[in-house]
Amino acid sequence: MNTGEEPQKAGVLPAEVDGFVKTCRETYGLPIAGLMVIPPVDEEPSLHFALLAKMAERNGLSGLSMGMSRDFERAIALGATHVRVGSAIFGERVAGVNL
Repeated sequence: MNTGEEPQKAGVLPAEVDGFVKTCRETYGLPIAGLMVIPPVDEEPSLHFALLAKMAERNGLSGLSMGMSRDFERAIALGATHVRVGSAIFGERVAGVNL
C-alpha cells in the first residue's frame, strides 16, 4: 500500500484498497492474505502502520507486513505479522556494492 501517496512509489492508494481487494478476490479469484507498507521516510511510521491495520481489518485480512530495522517495535505493537530487519542483522547497505 502507498499510504503516504508518494508519487515515486508504486502501490495501491488508501482510497482504492477496498475496491482493489474486492477485484482481486471476485474477478481474479486471488486469495489475498494481507497488506504491506513502507511509510514515507520523513513521516511518523506509526500513523501508516495504524492505517494499514485498519484497512486490513476492514477487508478481513490478517497479514500485516510493516516495519523495518528502525521502527519494527512500533510495527509489532500495531499488529505486524512480518517485519523487514535486514540492516539490523547485516548492517547498513553500502551504496554501489552488491553482495
